[in-house]
Amino acid sequence: MKKSSVLLASAAVALAFSAPVRAADPGLLVFDWAGFEIDGLLTGYVAKNGDKPTYSFYGDDDEAYQKLASGFKADVAHPCSQMVSKYRDAGLIEPWDASKIPAIADIDPQYLQSPIFKDAQGVWFIPTDWGAAAIAYNPEQVPAEDVATLQVFKDPKYAGRISLPNSSDDVWALAYLATGVTDWTNVSEEQFQAAAAWLREVHPNVLSYWADPAEQAQTMASGEVLISWSWNDGVTNLRADNYPVAFQREPVEGSSTFVCGYVNLKDGPGSEEKAYDFINSWLAPTSARALLDNIGYGHSSLKAMETIPMEEQIEAGVGPVNAPILPQVPNDPVMRERQLAEFEKIKAGF
Repeated sequence: MKKSSVLLASAAVALAFSAPVRAADPGLLVFDWAGFEIDGLLTGYVAKNGDKPTYSFYGDDDEAYQKLASGFKADVAHPCSQMVSKYRDAGLIEPWDASKIPAIADIDPQYLQSPIFKDAQGVWFIPTDWGAAAIAYNPEQVPAEDVATLQVFKDPKYAGRISLPNSSDDVWALAYLATGVTDWTNVSEEQFQAAAAWLREVHPNVLSYWADPAEQAQTMASGEVLISWSWNDGVTNLRADNYPVAFQREPVEGSSTFVCGYVNLKDGPGSEEKAYDFINSWLAPTSARALLDNIGYGHSSLKAMETIPMEEQIEAGVGPVNAPILPQVPNDPVMRERQLAEFEKIKAGF
């Protein structure tokens, strides 16, 4: 994620586990992805409390979970939706009190449909931001017809010029789409094996598995990588540095989407009241502009997204598309762990 330059963002991620990275109001510790300490997302919080919360940063969903499961204490954390069941099963979170979050009514209902997020006990996950995983490419060197299909990742013409995220969820979303699957909630053994075989075919073409969008942007800006399976923020980084980049969300097989949000961690060291100040600041309609301009993501609030012209949403890669979509909703935890283990084998060349 980026505020000013790719190099600064990379430095922030490098410090991700030296908590806290950004000390401010000691009354709230936010465990978050690097780059989300954006002024426009925290306007309401700062107005009430005089400063931003204290932040500790991470760069990977699974690593963040492991750190919290190992005893690290914070007040709120920012997982993506497929991780919420792990947080619940481990007893790391407690429900939010929806009566203290008026703008929860403005959240797009599709983001709260799962009983993992909302049940009789309350709301366990407040969706705040969403993005896409799709093809980022250099249009000056890669013809548009080449990225009309996800099979471009296997094309020998681009051997050593491709990067993929070091994220099991995003890589498996790509592999399932490339092998004809758009719903990963009920994957058969045959579908799993086909996706794994596809990833093994792609692996020799991969120059790097990027750890964060800043790293991804750097490899593309250097010219080493021409095609990447990318989040919106990697494209935002590159455009901010005037690098020629396009974002293809409509290959014939489709692309993926993900939604992330905040969970209320049990036994946090800070103020519960300030946790609600934080989430209410995030859900303000004015937050959508800061989120889109700085990171390239869409906001979960329908009212907030109404403040962004549709042409800007499309340009950023959060507008409607005419292609299949694999949403990264919660899936079978056993299958997710199996995918994670298989991905490690594939990266190792097995």
